[in-house]
Amino acid sequence: MSVQERKQRERAVRERLIVATARELAERQGWDAVTTRRLAERIEYSQPVLYSHFRGKREIIGAVALQGATELATAVRAATAAADGPRERVAALARAYLDFAASNPAVYDAIFQLDGGLAYAQEETPEPLKDAFAALLESLGEVTGDGVDPGLFTEVFWASLHGVATLTRSGRLPPEYTDSRVELLVDRLAIV
Repeated sequence: MSVQERKQRERAVRERLIVATARELAERQGWDAVTTRRLAERIEYSQPVLYSHFRGKREIIGAVALQGATELATAVRAATAAADGPRERVAALARAYLDFAASNPAVYDAIFQLDGGLAYAQEETPEPLKDAFAALLESLGEVTGDGVDPGLFTEVFWASLHGVATLTRSGRLPPEYTDSRVELLVDRLAIV
């Protein structure tokens, strides 16, 4: 292995450490607790080393968002693959999405609430974000109904899930009715 390859590998390891540490800190204490100074202290590198990887907190949030989008897509695909039939796949998708949002609130915020400097719904949207949407579209596209654009339907269904996730987390919707909300979404929005 060349010196250059070793340095690239070490750089990749440091970058993963920065992202993992930011994510852990955000999940425990919120994104306000994530500062470059704190991260540098926790990973035991200087702030200039941290800045050699990311220009600031915004880029770190973006890196967490991309990682989270990949995890969300994986969770949705795993849940829908285990379901039998279109209606069951949509219900499994909804539950997996809401479970992900509840289990990973800081990551969910990085993907959908905070400014991570990422382009959404554009040509230059990063692949992990496109793939997370594709994971939703794969199951929702089969229940769209005649004359309805599958992408548009997926956006509306996703927006509904996002509303349930954020309103439940903020205490504006009681969590004990989440399953009923999922059933209502599936029964009323999805044509199966």
